[in-house]
Amino acid sequence: MIKRIEILLTLALICLTGYLAYDLYGRAILQKEQDRQAALYTEYRLSDHRGALPSRFDIRDIGRNPLVKDQGNLGTCWAVAATSALETYFLPRQRNVFSADHISLQNSFSRSQRDGGGYGMLMAYLTGWQGPVLEEDDPYGDGVSEEGLEPVKHVQEIQALRDKDYTAIKRAVYEYGAVQSSVYMDLDNARGTSVYYNQLEYSYCYNGENKSNHDVLIIGWDDNYFADRFNAGAVQNGAFICQNSWGEEFGENGVFYISYDDVNIGNNCIVYTKIEEPDNYDRIYQTDLCGQIGVLGYGDGECYFSNIYTSAGAENLEAVGFYVLGKNTSYEVYVIKNYESMDAFVKELPVQKGSFEQQGYYTVKLGEPVPLEAGERYAVVVHVETPDCIYPAAMEYVAGETTKTVDISDGEGYISHNGVIWSRTEEEHQCNICLKAYTKYR
Repeated sequence: MIKRIEILLTLALICLTGYLAYDLYGRAILQKEQDRQAALYTEYRLSDHRGALPSRFDIRDIGRNPLVKDQGNLGTCWAVAATSALETYFLPRQRNVFSADHISLQNSFSRSQRDGGGYGMLMAYLTGWQGPVLEEDDPYGDGVSEEGLEPVKHVQEIQALRDKDYTAIKRAVYEYGAVQSSVYMDLDNARGTSVYYNQLEYSYCYNGENKSNHDVLIIGWDDNYFADRFNAGAVQNGAFICQNSWGEEFGENGVFYISYDDVNIGNNCIVYTKIEEPDNYDRIYQTDLCGQIGVLGYGDGECYFSNIYTSAGAENLEAVGFYVLGKNTSYEVYVIKNYESMDAFVKELPVQKGSFEQQGYYTVKLGEPVPLEAGERYAVVVHVETPDCIYPAAMEYVAGETTKTVDISDGEGYISHNGVIWSRTEEEHQCNICLKAYTKYR
């Protein structure tokens, strides 16, 4: 009996020793991979992002890949992809998991999680500081989203990339992390099959006429990915490395390759290019929680638009935010203190000016903060010239059931062609101007 116990103890000791050795070996392998990623990330951060792009790049190689998520049977690919794209902005130095439940349930639009969504909803939700919140505070898939959660980050800039500008997409991935792109998926879930999807190569190329119906993340590219690795439709070599929202069961642990020849990839993308901590400003003034629903202008790409706000306390106006609706837009920002009428505008000089290469939403910091007293009415005015957009001012209005919550009674907006003759947008166009103001307490 004693002998048998000794044998069992010896076997247990051998097993324990083997387990510890395996565990140490596994930890060593993991540490080695983390060290490799850290070295690559350091090299990447020190590189000149303005220089020539590599022929292959994958954010997984530098530890910037986000958690692979599964949207389940809900129409929330747009929200799930957005949370992952936001997460890559901070990786690998800061790890966050943001809530897709909150994005899809606590935006200002009248849509359910099964109805799907779009980039306009995302931009309105994020730039309006309605989120993001953490996944742990609003878990996914339970159909419940608590009211009153405060955003844990402030999204201040989102660039929109259009028309298959692959160079701009690659540079955005290289500099900011994942780019969110809409595509047409001829699959319903991770277990589906399609003539456009090669299950052995994890490759996809759609060459039909259907419009986009799904969102994915572009997390890298490979210019030398052979065209013959796709089932059909690909003529040139090259593919974007993409992460899906169907869990790790799909593709290569959630990742697959979409051909440069896919008809929809790159046509409609957004990238989150400036995300700050929630103490960057103390207050946001806005009247457009649904963001850009439509456009205003005079047919030639130039106009002035303005919102009037009343200061809630002694504070400094530090920045303004607005949508840019076309490439290579130049702008001027004006501020009118103690606003009485737009007649005062002609006496003002711009407090900031510049230009933006891409479409999107931008926050412009003023050269010097403008002091405001409690109860002071003030005007923020933006003058834009947008060469390829004839109606360059973004506006919010009721455009059907989805936007029935829009309230134009809360705003005082104006638009002008020349900065001299102005019209009140709520009265003449039944809309709010999309123009925000950001302040800090004095």
